[in-house]
Amino acid sequence: LQNVRIDPSSISFQMWKDIPVPFYLSVHFFEVLNPKQVLEGAKPVLSQRGPYVYREYRYKTNITFNDNDTVSYLEYRNLFFQPHLSNGTEDDYIVVPNILMMGAAVMMEKLPDFLKVLLSAALSGLKQKAFMNRTVGEIMWGYEDPLIDAINMIVPGLIPFKGKFGLFIDFNNSNSGLFTVNTGMNDISQVHMVDSWNGLKKVNYWRSSQCNMINGTAGEMWPPYMSPTSLEFYSPDACRSMTLVYEQSRKFKGVPTYRFVAPKTLFANGSDYPPNEGFCPCMQSGIQNVSTCRLNAPMFISHPHFYNADPSLVNAVEGLHPSKDQHGLFLDVHPMTGIPMNCSIKLQLNLYIKRVPGISQTGQIKPVVLPLLWFAESGSIEGSVLKQFYNNLVLLPTVLDYLQYIFLGLSVPLIISAAVLMAMSK
Repeated sequence: LQNVRIDPSSISFQMWKDIPVPFYLSVHFFEVLNPKQVLEGAKPVLSQRGPYVYREYRYKTNITFNDNDTVSYLEYRNLFFQPHLSNGTEDDYIVVPNILMMGAAVMMEKLPDFLKVLLSAALSGLKQKAFMNRTVGEIMWGYEDPLIDAINMIVPGLIPFKGKFGLFIDFNNSNSGLFTVNTGMNDISQVHMVDSWNGLKKVNYWRSSQCNMINGTAGEMWPPYMSPTSLEFYSPDACRSMTLVYEQSRKFKGVPTYRFVAPKTLFANGSDYPPNEGFCPCMQSGIQNVSTCRLNAPMFISHPHFYNADPSLVNAVEGLHPSKDQHGLFLDVHPMTGIPMNCSIKLQLNLYIKRVPGISQTGQIKPVVLPLLWFAESGSIEGSVLKQFYNNLVLLPTVLDYLQYIFLGLSVPLIISAAVLMAMSK
């Protein structure tokens, strides 16, 4: 128990401070093969590209121990492209929706017509189209686009950022917010549980207090002596707490683990799962509207390939093949210590696109939730850390277990001999 607390003297502290597990971010893009036909109202045909793999390094800074048995910290992520693990390079060109343009068009749908006419004229002047052909590096890490300034001029505040635009521009060389978690010094059952995030006890993205709650841990470790039921963690990337459910007991390289997976209700809509009503306005089950925490852009998250989602989402496009093995997320956690041994967290980013009257560049596009990309953050304990785990938590207890039976076996004849000697002495 002492060694799983967040304390500089504990064995797990250094592991918590500078995670020794090699993490990888694998990104798969969906290329649109028929952009001209989509503009005319056809069903999008997609082709998966990648993976584009990045080695992910995590480390904590500003570690501050507080008087109430909590510790605050910032955790930074640095990503480095791994050509030998990738199927392609960051210079690959991919045809994807013009995310800025299509997102802004949907966001302006209910605004006065003259603003849409202004945007349409600006798009024509800037030669903007509904689909763009850009490199992987540009889509991920940002590209300069005069459309940003044009939108800010026509509708100030619609997109509250300037300069470059990229889907992962805030993901690299950045932190995930100020976490304050319990150290477990007084109550080991609360170790790693989040006390606040960015000073907040709850977020304000959603429409119900339950959905706004910050539950569980920061997603790195959990309290020891876990039960085979469920676990929770708060994800800044998803802007919400997530609950995973126990699936089965397993072994990871000899170390016993509990496997936790996403329930089918994780991204269900409010009609299919009433507790999720707070995440609405909803569409089909299997996608979650994250516009309120993504600058009000019409963005949705889901499992990759719409796994566990309403079949209509898969049928609205061509090229998706949902599979539990490839697209289901999981966490394999050692139940005695609460430390993950093997994990793969997978999410898909989707953009809602449609024809918007008054903006000619949207053509005759039919309403569709279009997958942009999906990514997996994966890691597993290996090397000397795994060896230490196995020796201390598997091998040593097994040896001690055998020894107690050996000593018990040896003690029986000794007891009998002692009894005989005592009888003879009488």
